[in-house]
Amino acid sequence: MNVLIIGGTRFLGRALAEAALAAGHKVTLFNRGKTNADLFPEAEKLQGDRMTDEGLALLKGRKWDVAIDTCGYIPRAVSLTADLLAENVGQYVFISSISVYGPPMEAHLDESGPVLKLPEGTPETTEEVTGGNYGPLKVLCENAAEAAFPGRTLQVRSGLIVGPHDPTDRFTYWPVRIARGGDVLCPPASAPIQIIDARDQAAWIIRMTEAHKSGIYNVTGPDTALTFGTVTETCNQVSGNQAQLIPASESFLLEKEVSPWQDMPLWLDTESASMSTINIQKALADGLTFRALPDTVRDIVAWFNEERSGDAELRTGIKPEREAEVLAAWREQMQS
Repeated sequence: MNVLIIGGTRFLGRALAEAALAAGHKVTLFNRGKTNADLFPEAEKLQGDRMTDEGLALLKGRKWDVAIDTCGYIPRAVSLTADLLAENVGQYVFISSISVYGPPMEAHLDESGPVLKLPEGTPETTEEVTGGNYGPLKVLCENAAEAAFPGRTLQVRSGLIVGPHDPTDRFTYWPVRIARGGDVLCPPASAPIQIIDARDQAAWIIRMTEAHKSGIYNVTGPDTALTFGTVTETCNQVSGNQAQLIPASESFLLEKEVSPWQDMPLWLDTESASMSTINIQKALADGLTFRALPDTVRDIVAWFNEERSGDAELRTGIKPEREAEVLAAWREQMQS
């Protein structure tokens, strides 16, 4: 196949380019050339700004079997790109998000679940992406892609994507922090979590395009229930059990203003935990598979140590001084 990837050099896009090339496909990368421009010398590289007709000019009249849009957040941008490509491209893959459902959302939602609308008073033409409108804007982006490619769009509603090269450190926090050893503050061990390695998601997407599959799919993992306790214990085992894992209760963490997702990356309190129970049966039926969690953890630690050095500051997660304070308070509470 001839594959056009919009993006393709940062995280999921990078994994998609690797998967497509490994499968023997011809790859064209279209982006602004600002991130990892030296990657994939074997791929064709086109540079432009997708937000303008002029920026998209290099794509006009070109033919590809599939276009994969990894960085569509604003409906106008998706419309400009998809409309331009519709006549000469066979299929459009749009990377969406389970955030189209919420929060809040019901537990175990499948692809038929209700999706969000923009907050009242927010115009559909807004180009300011915030935490409050990220999900609704993704819905509108999905609609724009489908309008340009009716019946030829694969909508990938992604969960939390993890693995080497993740620029956010959201999951990376846990393997790296635990590898550093010492006492590690953790959320309740029973808290649910869903994640998918970018490389597994990318390989599945490429297989889906090879089979000309379309429609909406929830794509996260794994295929069995996963808890925070399993994740943190796996991280510790991979790193030689250098850390002492100390899970605190939800009520204590909230009382101490330890914020879910920010201070404790990926942790969702009981009120929001349904976001970690997304139904992925449709994707599983179409061949979604997962590598072993220890392999993902091991690869993340190796990448972090090589690319950023083992003692580099993590971009998210509770700061060490604050972690020590909260741990001391937890011990005091347990002893009283």
